[in-house]
Amino acid sequence: QVQLVESGGDLVQPGGSLRLSCAASGATFSSYPIGWYRQTPGKERELVARICSSGSTNYADSVNGRFTISRDNAKNTVYLQMSSQNPEESAVYYCNRYLLPFYWGQGTQVTVSS
Repeated sequence: QVQLVESGGDLVQPGGSLRLSCAASGATFSSYPIGWYRQTPGKERELVARICSSGSTNYADSVNGRFTISRDNAKNTVYLQMSSQNPEESAVYYCNRYLLPFYWGQGTQVTVSS
């Protein structure tokens, strides 16, 4: 069974930066396209970035140029580096296989506030 563990969420000031990590067990992450998603109460989960097994990346327009997704296949981990954050990006952030998700993990809370 695949388990996903997100970490790195924290309270950050507007304009600040944060790096999230997504560690997987039970599967070889490098074989799959992986996405980072975020969700706020009452809203649908939205995809913010994804990385393919080849390493190519795509971003939502709202984060393009500010967020960077990367992967360390040796550590079976995917990262999301976030910068110039704004309060509207406060959410629980999740990672999962793109299009064919595994069971969702707990996510990691990011709060952007002064």
